[in-house]
Amino acid sequence: MPVLLVFLGGMLGAPLRYLTDKAIQGRHDSVFPLGTFTVNIAGSLILGALAGAVTAHGLPGGVMLLLGTGVCGALTTFSTFSFETIRLLEDGSLAEAGLNALGSLLVGLGAATAGYAFLTWL
Repeated sequence: MPVLLVFLGGMLGAPLRYLTDKAIQGRHDSVFPLGTFTVNIAGSLILGALAGAVTAHGLPGGVMLLLGTGVCGALTTFSTFSFETIRLLEDGSLAEAGLNALGSLLVGLGAATAGYAFLTWL
């Protein structure tokens, strides 16, 4: 049963990542990978909120498997983040590569912390 929950969540998260990335990138004429950045930050916020809900409100493990591991696992993408950062470096876009790497780390941690803090506060 746990594998099925992760599988179902992944079936939701993967197309959500693809569609969100394409919608955002299609609206911006920039070398910065804003679509990937956005899904990774959103996933960090959601995962932090889910962790807060588990801690403070006893969110069932099955919900965490479905939404946290499944949806957020498929929504976020470390491999694409890494590839896009390397591509920016290879193209000579050093500022964008640095912003992507450092920004993803700092904003992602901030989003996860905010999500966790908000759900434990509720």
